[in-house]
Amino acid sequence: MRLPLWLKIVWTVWLAAWMPLYWKQYGLQNFLFFCDIGNLLIGLALWLESPLIFSWQACGLLLFQTLYVVDLAGALLTGRHAFGGTEYMFDSGIPLPVRLVSLFHVVTPPLLLWAIRRLGYDRRGWKLQTLTAWIVVPINYFWRPELDVNWARGPFFREQHWMPGPIYLLGYLVVVPLFIYCPTHLFLRWLTRKWKLPRG
Repeated sequence: MRLPLWLKIVWTVWLAAWMPLYWKQYGLQNFLFFCDIGNLLIGLALWLESPLIFSWQACGLLLFQTLYVVDLAGALLTGRHAFGGTEYMFDSGIPLPVRLVSLFHVVTPPLLLWAIRRLGYDRRGWKLQTLTAWIVVPINYFWRPELDVNWARGPFFREQHWMPGPIYLLGYLVVVPLFIYCPTHLFLRWLTRKWKLPRG
């Protein structure tokens, strides 16, 4: 066993608490956010000790979750949001337990890097994340579009109007894999070479 049993149990118990809280607060469609899909897949990856699943999630989540942490920390320290996206954490209208379980965003980046350091990096991860985006984002575009899940209709949860929606969607499905997933993949390959770890 390369990953500690206690971590697998803690993550599983946390998922059992997190899922009903989020479902009640936000509804089923919220589980199509990449970060929420990631929670479930990280749980699976922990039990399977799967470098592929951890690498897949790292390619999709590492940058955005890190920016989330920076924005939250900045808001706590200065009262100002550097990027936006964490304002809800200070909204007293959202139950405190929901906001507390949302702190998984802070845990995710170091957990992914730690798991990859322990298990190795699988270079197929960014391709799986690209495929995930190609499936999930069109669903977000058409299902309850007013929620703009994963920014399928426009950045920062605001529908864009500077180009036709289908063109924006197509651009998203090309630009994000090329400029987010692929560079993260290259970074992780470089990092694992530095760590001298196996790469799949």
